[in-house]
Amino acid sequence: MVFRISIALVLALVLLAGLAPGPFNTVVQAALADVIRSVGWLYLLVVFLALVFLMYLAFGRFGNLRIGGEDAEPEFSRASWMSMLFAAGMGIGLVFWGAAEPISHFTKPPEGIEPQSMDAARASMRYAFFHWGLHPWAIYALIGLAMAWFQFNRNGRGLVSDMLQPIIGRHHRGWIGRVVNIAAVVATAIGVATTLGFGTIQIAAGVERVFGLQATVPVQMTIIAIAFVLYMASTASGVERGVKWLSNFNLALAALLAATVLVLGPTGFIFDTFTTTLGSYLNQLVTMSLRMSPFSGSTWVADWTIFYWAWWISWAPFVGSFIARISRGRSVREFVIGVVLAPTLLGFFWFAVFGGTALWAQIFGHADLVQALGNGYETVLFTLFDSLPASLMLSAVALVLLMIFFVTSADSAVLVLASMSTDEAGDPPLKRKLAWGIAVALIAAALLLAGGLDALQGMITIAALPFALLMVLVMVSLYRVLDQEYTRERRQAQRQRRMIDAWIAREMAAQEETQAEAARAQDQD
Repeated sequence: MVFRISIALVLALVLLAGLAPGPFNTVVQAALADVIRSVGWLYLLVVFLALVFLMYLAFGRFGNLRIGGEDAEPEFSRASWMSMLFAAGMGIGLVFWGAAEPISHFTKPPEGIEPQSMDAARASMRYAFFHWGLHPWAIYALIGLAMAWFQFNRNGRGLVSDMLQPIIGRHHRGWIGRVVNIAAVVATAIGVATTLGFGTIQIAAGVERVFGLQATVPVQMTIIAIAFVLYMASTASGVERGVKWLSNFNLALAALLAATVLVLGPTGFIFDTFTTTLGSYLNQLVTMSLRMSPFSGSTWVADWTIFYWAWWISWAPFVGSFIARISRGRSVREFVIGVVLAPTLLGFFWFAVFGGTALWAQIFGHADLVQALGNGYETVLFTLFDSLPASLMLSAVALVLLMIFFVTSADSAVLVLASMSTDEAGDPPLKRKLAWGIAVALIAAALLLAGGLDALQGMITIAALPFALLMVLVMVSLYRVLDQEYTRERRQAQRQRRMIDAWIAREMAAQEETQAEAARAQDQD
């Protein structure tokens, strides 16, 4: 039932966006304005609470609890585990926004800062760190940890509704659970399609730069079709082969591209940018986390922060389910550090390299990236490469990286969507993977035709609203089950200590009795 209804809703969305793109985009933008005006604050508050909650879990009394039980062992090495969750979590977005977002904030900064000033440059990097730092990974980690715990410690099915079992009881397998799962599947499909839409736009820009083919709609549709073949082949091979191999290769290629730009670009400036921005990010973390603009009426927070938080929230069922699938055997502390802190530092380094180089090129006159921004976000990265040595090679490597990130995000998404729409635990059937592979490609194509980035951003923000509320329930539910497990393990440890103490006492008593008998025998002699 979950599969049939969710696939029908997705196909209806595709038809509306494809047959009436103009009216569809108009309705989306109107609904988006209502959501931002009424409950935009909710996104900020819930995500900040999720971050605080996870830090409490990691460094509090639950830190040593283990996913899968006390004797569970990790299935993947730490390096493969990190590469898979990073590639699934935000790989293609980092490439798309790495140079474009800081330049955009530089030209239209928040907080009433003068555009294209030194203060705007500092704020642009700080907010890029903020949007791609602790908060998005906290969203993923919250849902991922809850899914993993209910799947491996409480024999769950790996579905979103299972996470609510401590709150709604047996209804998590009834109609309430089905409604939750359908909403999760549809929101996830839209979130994944949004990311693939961004990737398609930039891949088309890269094809134009490297091969000279103009980035037209037919080119974009061709890119989606080619990617569909590749990600379905990877999905069919399973997590242990295609998904893992592609993720490992992609992380290595991303590291190579970042290292090359670091060496060819302003190396010292990049490291100065990293350290300065990290300090200001940590210093203003709480302020940025809860910042709205009720007095100025500025739409900057809605256009950027709320959109990003909604994007991450809509991705959370997908990324969380995938992270849960590969995280058996990790302790709660290791899970949170691995999923939140480590990828955050990698993301910071990425933005320091690409965003720092972009600002350096703009400020010191090596490239006019503000003009490139006017031609589209997707053109900024390749215009930046034109200002560096070996520009064609860098563009070609970035193009390959984008394509593989596209495939790794999509193959993980197809696997998870198929799993989320199947009642049984385990690997879903191939025909269900194929159905979702086609659906994801169609959504990305339809939303691009309906209005490009505007339609993508609007749909993602609206679809994420129910899951902002769901995250609160997940925090309550996860705390309850972890507290139960902690209490159970503590009582078990106390019983074991009492048994050991009793055994020691018996042994000591027996030893004392033996010594006493020996002493009496000696006295008799």
